[in-house]
Amino acid sequence: MKTLILTGAMLGALCIFPATAADTPTGSPEPEPAVTAEPAATAEPTAIAEPTVTESQKPAKSWLTEPMSDPDVVSTSVKHHEEARTPEGKPKFSFKPMARILADGAVYAPDGNGFTDGVQLPDMRIGLSAAYGNWNAKVDVGFGGFKLSIKDVFIQYRINDKMLVRGGYFVHQFGLQSSTSSSFKSAFEAPTTDDYLAATGRNLGIMYNLSLPKFFMGTSVIFGNSDNLTGDGITRQSIGGVGRFVWRPIARDGAIVQVGMSAWYQSPTHKRGEDGKSQSGAFNLGANFPTRVAKVKMLGADVTDAGNQLKLSPELLLCKDRVALESQYYYMNINRIGRPAYQVQGAYAWLRCLILGDSQHSYSPWDAGIAIPKPRTLELVAGYDYTNASCKDIRGGISNDYSVTLNYYFNKYMLARLGWRYTDVRDSSVSPKRHVNIIQLRLQFKF
Repeated sequence: MKTLILTGAMLGALCIFPATAADTPTGSPEPEPAVTAEPAATAEPTAIAEPTVTESQKPAKSWLTEPMSDPDVVSTSVKHHEEARTPEGKPKFSFKPMARILADGAVYAPDGNGFTDGVQLPDMRIGLSAAYGNWNAKVDVGFGGFKLSIKDVFIQYRINDKMLVRGGYFVHQFGLQSSTSSSFKSAFEAPTTDDYLAATGRNLGIMYNLSLPKFFMGTSVIFGNSDNLTGDGITRQSIGGVGRFVWRPIARDGAIVQVGMSAWYQSPTHKRGEDGKSQSGAFNLGANFPTRVAKVKMLGADVTDAGNQLKLSPELLLCKDRVALESQYYYMNINRIGRPAYQVQGAYAWLRCLILGDSQHSYSPWDAGIAIPKPRTLELVAGYDYTNASCKDIRGGISNDYSVTLNYYFNKYMLARLGWRYTDVRDSSVSPKRHVNIIQLRLQFKF
């Protein structure tokens, strides 16, 4: 029922865009520079003075007036490609170091039973990106929680201005959340359903992206998740296909109408049991409460005897100047051998509003999503998130999450967040029925 209410609300929001298709492009042309005639000082002929353009009349070209790029998504790799050429257009090799530090503090009410007030460094990364002509590469290593983990490792080739191919270990295109890295989500964390379904988790695979003015497509062939990097105990690896298809009749800064559909089909991973034989296929699913200072399990299920997995996710993105609405519905079905299928569904809606600084949201065509706001911008985000992971004999849990987040973008390197969340869970086999209020503060440095 809640999902239906959410869907109705999203459709109702379309009324804020009457006759949008007929709108004229935003902005107005720069005034022509004034030309003044200098009086002749002598009777001798003088050359006609060239028109003078003052610095104030020149269009600004600094990064302060352009949408910020996210180093973890497609757009930056495209921009890097452009930078990796000489003024004459010849390819040259270039590389850029990358780093990220996130510092979180959190207070919980009620506390106890795993919730302890404190501070944490949930994400620390160091990496390197390189470019040569149409080729790009990236290697990124994380130290979150002082544990070493592999993040992005990929090679990318840009075919032309509309198409690119990427291969390696990275986040594939699936819904709106795949267009933004974990550090630049609108809220503190990704929606619970997205986390539970690993909808934007990293997988080995090959991706093809096509970006046209009115259409975006991202398709991938995948070969499993992080388990496949080591191969420990794997007797049969998971394979599948992912696709995101977006129609954007209006997609420009300050005015966006976008709808899309994502689909994901995948076989299960088979691992060797204690007896040395291959066990039946399984999917391991789970999600924590939306905080990284205290890691408390909220939802979870081990789905055994799995045959295959199907995920579907329609998306909606609307924007008018300072205000934007983004929403997504999730559905997953796991067919089981000799047992009833396991089904999960959920949805989220985030209302975003620029309070100070930037006067309108910018659009990132290569990511099919809203670009990171410009420096010195304060953004307010109010959201609701619902997940139902309980089905038949599997009690994965049911959760509700309400959140309010303030994001301040100091510059293209620093971000501060302050947020409140109320989260409750019930019918979960990994957590008792409980609720918690979370107040969090995050300081983020990234280059």
